[in-house]
Amino acid sequence: MLRVVLCNCKPEESHALARTLVEERLAACVNIVPGITSFYVWQDKLCEDQEHTLLIKTTDERYEALKSRIQELHSYEVPEIVSLQSVDVLQSYAQWVDEQVCAKR
Repeated sequence: MLRVVLCNCKPEESHALARTLVEERLAACVNIVPGITSFYVWQDKLCEDQEHTLLIKTTDERYEALKSRIQELHSYEVPEIVSLQSVDVLQSYAQWVDEQVCAKR
């Protein structure tokens, strides 16, 4: 089953993180959406940061490894990792994702 994982990160980190996840075959594809402004409270302080959102496509089988790798590479103490189960996906696309992340590493 296809999973789409959302992860926000600093603009200067997004390309390296995306490239690593694809090169290590933890993700079939990562889209970088620039120009995100995030407001949040961290350590009792209101923060406003410019970020990039990564849309990461992987499979159920690779999700735990993907999540662990993001935590290793991400500069945030608590990185945003939100996994969305696919409800309906073009079968040929899901097959391509599966082939990419399951290929020999």
